[in-house]
Amino acid sequence: MLIPTETLKPKQISRRSFTAYLSGLGITSTVLTSSLWAKLQENETTKITKDMLREAERLAGLEFSDRERELMLDGLNNYLKTYQALRQVSLSNDVAPALQFNPIPPGMVFDKQQRPMKMSKARELLVPSDLEEVAFWPVTDLACLIKSRQVSSVELTKMYLDRLKRYDPKLHCVITLTEELAEKQAKRADEEIASGYYRGPLHGIPWGAKDLLAAKGYNTTWGAMPYKDQVIDVDATVVKRLEDAGAVLIAKLTLGALAWGDVWFGEKTRNPWNPEQGSSGSSAGPGAATAAGLVGFSIGSETWGSIVSPSTVCGITGLRPTFGRVSRYGAMALSWSMDKLGPMCRTVEDCAIVLNAIYGPDGKDATVLDVPFNWDAFCDLKSLKIGYLKSDFEKDRKDEQWKANDEATLDELRRLGLNLVPIELPDIPMKPMSIILNVEAAAAFDDLTRNNRDDLMVRQIQNAWPNRFREARTVPAVEYLQANRLRTLVIKAMQEMMSDIDVYISPSWEGLNSLLTNMTGHPAVVVPNGWRKEKTPSSITFIGQLYNEEKALAVAKAYQDFTSFHLKYPVL
Repeated sequence: MLIPTETLKPKQISRRSFTAYLSGLGITSTVLTSSLWAKLQENETTKITKDMLREAERLAGLEFSDRERELMLDGLNNYLKTYQALRQVSLSNDVAPALQFNPIPPGMVFDKQQRPMKMSKARELLVPSDLEEVAFWPVTDLACLIKSRQVSSVELTKMYLDRLKRYDPKLHCVITLTEELAEKQAKRADEEIASGYYRGPLHGIPWGAKDLLAAKGYNTTWGAMPYKDQVIDVDATVVKRLEDAGAVLIAKLTLGALAWGDVWFGEKTRNPWNPEQGSSGSSAGPGAATAAGLVGFSIGSETWGSIVSPSTVCGITGLRPTFGRVSRYGAMALSWSMDKLGPMCRTVEDCAIVLNAIYGPDGKDATVLDVPFNWDAFCDLKSLKIGYLKSDFEKDRKDEQWKANDEATLDELRRLGLNLVPIELPDIPMKPMSIILNVEAAAAFDDLTRNNRDDLMVRQIQNAWPNRFREARTVPAVEYLQANRLRTLVIKAMQEMMSDIDVYISPSWEGLNSLLTNMTGHPAVVVPNGWRKEKTPSSITFIGQLYNEEKALAVAKAYQDFTSFHLKYPVL
């Protein structure tokens, strides 16, 4: 069939609409469709008209005069040529913009002295007759068994691998088992420890990585169908540093596709406490696997809630470090100015141990600062100034039980002898700044949108990445920069607010604290603090000063040691 291509206006319709048009004519061949599209691109030169500009003004919330539109046309058509020239250069996800976010306000200083870690006294433990009884033990206890050689890393690794294989069909938390690598690393750990070479508390401990972290020899799928068979032939810095600490990588764990939610190309990752529910996201697999006792600990990532939320839902302890604390080399980029990697564990001290192994510059992620992390399990809490977000705690909520749990948390902290000072977050509009995430994410996955490979994504709804990427293409560059200028004001206001506060406490899901602190880069520790109406966990969040995770961890540990919520685990 001959198609009168000279009568079509290809640049005024999308590739998708053109394909639908041909399908209506009975042409479904992909090769023929692509050939015709290419021909039309050659035959038609895009021209922006005044009518097109008039419609575009509405998207930007502006209105120009007809004379102003006339003056703009040549420049806009030159912009189009610029866009086309830019798109001739292939930009992979690991290429960051030449603009670097810095969360540190002018004049802020840090402790530059590196001191030895001060860990809690190790418990004297005996290995149970059934090794699976240790599946829910924290790293601190597992390390005692490994160091004393009561249990070998090979035995521990086999036990966790067996559990992963047994329970993953129910939880859908695993994308790839790294069994061959795990056996090799566990065997090496046992040989080193037997020879007297002990690397530290992570030596021989099996762990799981959110599958946005690259590991040589294994697929790195980002949880999304377009990248299901992707292999990135490097080890992410976090993967390499944990290997150097002697940890054993046993699985690449699920994430919601491209780090949104708990739905990936295989299924929805389930909450071990209630498999009828999802485990939240996007660190869905690390949350579920850690809570279910399938790994000793895991590594997740957060851009806006992706460690805090699944840690809450799954009842584990999560640490979102300061922006620029942990290298993201080898990790999928979603938002260059917001992405953070952090541990998801069973206890606060486990998080401190893992952070100690992975933090600091690597010469590959330019955002990482060389600031010491000095964990002290015996920190004098009475010397700390601790605040709480008064209005967020007092707000009415749908889940009255969770509010009661949060109020009980404040009471328990006061019983520990802590003086809690009421504070409020800076009164600056936060929600408009969320366009920063959407624009950066759309840039990170620009080719997915332009090549229509976003159609391969499982979730095709309004509130999912394919649609958000398309929407973000309409955000003017000026407004993106204005949002970042507003972000500067928030950073300054937070510095002023926290000048007299070492740590503050926030409801995990209430108010704008999550968005604000992800925008400013402040660290957060989330721990379980009770049960919700539907018998699933609730949590509380501790926020620390920039590059001062140790104080937030110390307060969270004191609370955790005073309660027993973290000692409970789901029955599978």
